[in-house]
Amino acid sequence: MDRLPNPAWLRSFEAAARHLNFTTAAQELGLTQTAVSLHIRSLEADLGQPLFARNARHLSLTELGQSYALTVRRALSDIALSTNSLFGPASRQALTIRAAISTMTYWIAAELPAFSAQHPEIPVRLVSHIWNDSAAPADVDVEIRLGYGDWPGVAADRLCSERLVPICRAQDPAPDLRNGPLIHILGYEDNWARYFEATDTDLPDRPARHSADTTVTALQLVMAGAGYATVLERFALNAIAQGAPIRIAGPAIPFAQSHYLIRSVSAAPPSIPAQLFLAWLRDRLAGDAAD
Repeated sequence: MDRLPNPAWLRSFEAAARHLNFTTAAQELGLTQTAVSLHIRSLEADLGQPLFARNARHLSLTELGQSYALTVRRALSDIALSTNSLFGPASRQALTIRAAISTMTYWIAAELPAFSAQHPEIPVRLVSHIWNDSAAPADVDVEIRLGYGDWPGVAADRLCSERLVPICRAQDPAPDLRNGPLIHILGYEDNWARYFEATDTDLPDRPARHSADTTVTALQLVMAGAGYATVLERFALNAIAQGAPIRIAGPAIPFAQSHYLIRSVSAAPPSIPAQLFLAWLRDRLAGDAAD
C-alpha cells in the first residue's frame, strides 16, 4: 500500500479544516487543543508542506491545504458511510436469505416486495448460489433449498411441494414438445423423460439441443427461441407475472423434490427478522395452497 499518514492526524486535520479553529475541532473530537495542534504539525512534517496559514487571530488553509481537505473529507465520509451500512444498527437487524439463483430469481425476489410492504423496517440481503453443496455464509438467517430433504449435517423443514411444467415462447401457438428442440437443465436431465412418461408421451430418441446450469438460463434460451424447457410451475408463473414472454405449454405433473427451510443442527434460534419472514412466507404458501 502507498504511504498513508496517521489516520488520527487526518481526522484532526479534517475537523480543523472544517472549523478553522483548533479548539473547536478538539471539542468535537474529544481531544485537547494541544493534541489537535500536535497532530496537525506532525501531518505537515510528514507531508513536507504547510496546510494552514497561522495568523495572530485567524487560521486559514493554504492552497494545498484546501485541496487536501476536500480529499480527506471525502475519504473519511466514505469510510463512515460504509461502516454504518455494514456494521451499524440497521445492519444488525438485516435479514439475510440464501437460496439457489433460480429460487431467488423466480420465487423469493418476486415475492419479496409484499414482505417489505408489511415490514419496511427490515432491510433484506439476498445471497444466491448455483449448487446446494456450496458452503453457506455464517451470517445467513434463512436458507431455502430444493431437494429431497436429506442433506447431511442440517435440519430440513419442508416448506412446499412443487410441480413441473413445460414452457415455450409466448408467441408459439401450438408447441410440438416431442418433436421440437428440448433444453435440459444440468442436474435435472431426467425431467423431460419423467414429464413424457407422466403424460403418456413417447420419449424422443434424440439428444437435447441445449443444456443450461440454471433455470434462469433455461428461461432465457426459451425466450430466445432455442427450444422448450421444463421448469417448476412456481417459477414459470412468477416469470410470467414479471412479464417474461413465455407460457406454460402443457399440464403440470408432480415434482419429486420440494423446497426446504435449512438450518444447522447447532444454530442459534432464528432472529426476529427471520421469524417474521418465515411466518409471512408460510402464510403466503398456505394462501397459494388454498387457491
